[in-house]
Amino acid sequence: MDQPPFKKILIANRGEIALRVIRTCKEMGIKTVVVYSQPDEGSLPVLLADESVCVGPAASKDSYLNIPNILSAALITGAEAIHPGYGFMAENPDFAEMCRDHGIVFIGPTPESMRALGSKAGGREIAAESGVPTVPGTGVLETVDEALLAAKQIGYPVLLKASAGGGGRGQKVVRTQEELKSLFNQAQEEARLYFGDEAIIMEKFLEEFRHVEVQVLGDGQGNVIHIGERDCSIQRRNQKLIEEAPSTLPDSLRQEILAAGVRLAKHVNYAGAGTLEFIVDTNGHFYFMEMNTRIQVEHCVSEMISQLDFIREMLLIASGQALRIKQEEVKLYGHAIECRINAEDPEKDFRPSAGKITNLHVAGGPGVRFDSHAYAGYQIPPHYDSLVGKLIVWAPTRQEAIARMKRALEETIVDGVKTTIPLYIKIMDNPYYKRGAVLTNFLKTRME
Repeated sequence: MDQPPFKKILIANRGEIALRVIRTCKEMGIKTVVVYSQPDEGSLPVLLADESVCVGPAASKDSYLNIPNILSAALITGAEAIHPGYGFMAENPDFAEMCRDHGIVFIGPTPESMRALGSKAGGREIAAESGVPTVPGTGVLETVDEALLAAKQIGYPVLLKASAGGGGRGQKVVRTQEELKSLFNQAQEEARLYFGDEAIIMEKFLEEFRHVEVQVLGDGQGNVIHIGERDCSIQRRNQKLIEEAPSTLPDSLRQEILAAGVRLAKHVNYAGAGTLEFIVDTNGHFYFMEMNTRIQVEHCVSEMISQLDFIREMLLIASGQALRIKQEEVKLYGHAIECRINAEDPEKDFRPSAGKITNLHVAGGPGVRFDSHAYAGYQIPPHYDSLVGKLIVWAPTRQEAIARMKRALEETIVDGVKTTIPLYIKIMDNPYYKRGAVLTNFLKTRME
């Protein structure tokens, strides 16, 4: 076995992504430390890590966003590096910089890359420099008057977006001047609450489009490759529900988008795993939205069609190694679909359903994967997101993958809380979904 890139790392996250990182580290012979908040004391990551450190009470700002406590935990336990997962500190350049200042490796891009790409405004500028098309829009808007002028130039409807945002948070569709007057300050306040940054940008709002993203790996030494693209169009309130790889785009358009993603990542000499998100309109035009400078929730579908372990690649890159794989060596095969099993009630506008999981039975069989931190008896805390787990399937063709996903969904039992499983079973039977006619307004326009 090769020498592991690190002896011990700290995982500054919770839930399924913390467990995901622990699993790869165990296989690589790397010791793990996981931080946790008080309600997460009985979580699987805490139970399975080599060490665990409580960093605060339930509120994220006092625990998973508590930089002094997280850095102290790393220093006290002798962790050489920190993996931030997704969310929380994953795209915080100040945190990455403080890690570097304390002699701790941040497993992700440099603070400089994050600052350049982490805001939607900065991403738009870099896309323009890279010759990658963007949706008509603005830089950061400071006042309502600036927003009103920009909206008049762009044309309604427009979309207000938190520049530091992600996961659909801090976005508001605005259709009239009066709506803009009432929503702009509200959008700023939400951006400040969610992301600690009230900066807002504006883009032209496209009524119907697909959400397609490119998975890249870069080593910061000039090498960047893509691991194909994913379609993440099935969403509710701008938050993804179902993802698949590859998309059903025409191959010529796929190749254009993949090339654009690599070109932009190379422009900033990107290091680590990253995802470039694109809008594809109904006329086949594509536009860059943003780059997520971290591992994504939906990375699993790309792993399934490539047979690569992205966490392993991130660890190797962070240790200073060059990419082990050339673009021509990336072989993508078959089709993968992921359903996010959320503790929510789709029949009641996706109302959260926190509570105790009284019984959990996970689907099995060929080509089925379930990434989850949950177990029978696990109490889903109300303080964080509602993700119970991710059900992922692989099959040689998309048609077979849909059939396999439906079978796996029907096998999966989560008692004690409401989940999104019934909705996904309906989608797998939906004729529009079966033929790949997916748009971000799918739930409103394609479900009977």
